[in-house]
Amino acid sequence: MAVSEAPVPPELLDLLDRVPLPGGGPRSVEELPGGLTNRNYKVVTPAGAYVVRVQASDGALLAIDRDAEHASSLAAAAAGVGAPVHAYLPELGVLVVEYLPTRAFTEADLRDPANLPRVAEACRRLHAGPRFPRDFDMFEVQRRYLEIVRERGFRLPARYLDFMPDAAKIRKCLAVRAEGTVPCNNDLLPGNILDDGERLWLIDYEYAGNNDPCFELGNIWSESALPPGHLEELVTAYYGRRLRHKIARARLLGLMSKYGWTLWAAIQDGANDAIDFDFWSWGMEKYERAVAEFTGGGLTDLMNEAARSD
Repeated sequence: MAVSEAPVPPELLDLLDRVPLPGGGPRSVEELPGGLTNRNYKVVTPAGAYVVRVQASDGALLAIDRDAEHASSLAAAAAGVGAPVHAYLPELGVLVVEYLPTRAFTEADLRDPANLPRVAEACRRLHAGPRFPRDFDMFEVQRRYLEIVRERGFRLPARYLDFMPDAAKIRKCLAVRAEGTVPCNNDLLPGNILDDGERLWLIDYEYAGNNDPCFELGNIWSESALPPGHLEELVTAYYGRRLRHKIARARLLGLMSKYGWTLWAAIQDGANDAIDFDFWSWGMEKYERAVAEFTGGGLTDLMNEAARSD
């Protein structure tokens, strides 16, 4: 039986008793911060420390495939950038990975230019690893999310549909210099980047899929609302030299990140009452930044830059 360091619901303790952990049953349990579609617990046994991730929703509306998440987590561990996987119990909605003695990044860490080459190196390790079982294309994800929002009558931000023609132009522009896909995390919020003092680790593979590497870089920039110069440094560190068309490409995919994840928030706002979180405000912050980019006057120049060679 688990002994909790803080009050833990009895149903969780019962669940943990069913999870096969090295060293026997849990010795102590501590809830970890973060996670909007999972509850994460640090569980210590005589054999070591583990993170038990318990899904907080089925994820079907958000296009989360738990089997693909498990396979991608294994691939990321094989690449040397993800936590080792110890158990997967889909019938319980549980994934168990090794607890890494690290510190989670914050937006302040990503705003420190000294960390950008480290982030780029971690992304390169992941991207050079085994391919994931599925693909991720934000243009397709955004389309599916929009269908769900409209079919279910969820709230849609004002003027959201006005920018769909711009999104179509961006997609067409990016197809001109498409260079294939690599295994990407696609959701590198600061809290999904861990620092052990020497190297960085990337965690949480719910949205993992083979994707354009510039989406990974643009999404990192977008999620932390970094200055444009930081994206240029991140892209340059990733490719080893300054490539104007790659910087523009990452900018455009960072814009699509904001535009697409806005609908993720709209779906969570309308469908998820199990988690006490203001999804709508979270999404609107992204949407307002997306609108500023759509209407800021530089979109055509960015598309031209992304389509031409350096």
